[in-house]
Amino acid sequence: MLVKFRSISLFLFLGLQFHFLSPARAEVPLCGSDMGGKIDKFIQEGGLDRSSWGILVQNLHSEEILYSRLPQQYFLPASNAKILTTTAALLKFGAYFQITTPIYTTGNIPHLTSLRIVGRGDPSFTTATLQDLATELEERGVTRIDELIIEDSYFPSGGINPTWEWEDVYSYWGVSVTSLILNENAVTLTLFPGELGDPVRLEWGDIIAGRQWEVENKTVTGSEGTPYGVKINPGFGERVLHITGELGIDVEEDIWGLAVPDPAGYFLNTFHRVLLERGIEIGSGVVTHDPREHYGVPFLEITSPPLSLLLQKTNTESNNLYAETLFQLLGGEEGVEEVLTGLGVASDSYALVDGSGLSRHNLLTPKGIVDTLRLIAGTQEWEVFRESLPVAGVSGTLPNRFMNTKLFMQAKTGTLTGVSALSGYLTIPGGETLVFSIMVNHSPESVRVLRRAMDDLVLLFSCF
Repeated sequence: MLVKFRSISLFLFLGLQFHFLSPARAEVPLCGSDMGGKIDKFIQEGGLDRSSWGILVQNLHSEEILYSRLPQQYFLPASNAKILTTTAALLKFGAYFQITTPIYTTGNIPHLTSLRIVGRGDPSFTTATLQDLATELEERGVTRIDELIIEDSYFPSGGINPTWEWEDVYSYWGVSVTSLILNENAVTLTLFPGELGDPVRLEWGDIIAGRQWEVENKTVTGSEGTPYGVKINPGFGERVLHITGELGIDVEEDIWGLAVPDPAGYFLNTFHRVLLERGIEIGSGVVTHDPREHYGVPFLEITSPPLSLLLQKTNTESNNLYAETLFQLLGGEEGVEEVLTGLGVASDSYALVDGSGLSRHNLLTPKGIVDTLRLIAGTQEWEVFRESLPVAGVSGTLPNRFMNTKLFMQAKTGTLTGVSALSGYLTIPGGETLVFSIMVNHSPESVRVLRRAMDDLVLLFSCF
């Protein structure tokens, strides 16, 4: 079953953007001596020691280890894997790097024989980008294109990591990582109540993307106060959405985020429509996976925002697609390892099979994360990297955490079922900066309980 799309944050993967007090929550110890012992006691008395906790806290500048708990044991990192991916991308490509999408043509204006868009994995492409391109073609005098070619060959065919869970690949957080990406390869489906007893009404955020799905709507509009019960189940290996359950007549709207099944076809059909709206005739359109580097002459290029901004999207919003694009551009795990080894991060402190942390085959130690955060702080790119992280109480996946404290924290969150993580930089009273990593695995506790416990631990770290 898919998970409902409530906001920019992912319910399962990024986590809820609020927390509650756990009924069995342990009392947070006051600052004082033996803070390490107090941290151990807090975990034990809160009943949290049934889960696996990996923790490492280190002074950024003196490198003094202030607290450790299983620092070299492997944990599932969830989105904390993005720390390694974005560090490697920044160090390899630089903050000003831009992804370039070249366009080649044959024939002469106003009648082009062909126009070929060659994808290079720019995740920032939107319908507005295509509209700007169509306007440029119109202003240059193009009135007809015999063949519109979409080249989707830069990344491996398919775009789905084989270690991802089946349900994830139908959701907006598990979209295909393709060479040509449009609107993040995702689409919204909004459900509205109908008349009492009737099926709910469905509205796609993008008609072209929505047409790729066949929908079996077996929902019912219930009376006011009807408990929420809508479920969307994709048919296994099919482009069919089975929608069931009741939606109360008093519900304003119910928004879901879904993956686009055929991103390249979506890109082609959308651009085709945009060109026709500009009065440019199209003879035919085709998606090809056959690279033709010298097919036609260079016509123009479209560039992405600089990497510094792509990193903010990746880390602050914890965007999986952006992380996976960077992972592919790096050359996968080998590319990440090459850069991080050069930085000084031990290769046996992690094992990544994707760049986002969505896979449950990723492994990462608290020491591997802390070493990465500490070592990049010694480079010229540190400020760019640090600015890409969410700010506690302010932005990204941390807007409602640590709001009433005097702490300044920039950290990356991470959440999967039974997994929670928080790693980053913490400036404590007195001006010292700590680098820390907390990872929890095999936990029976809810996300909100784990998140509150982590927040309390961070407050204890401020006592060092």
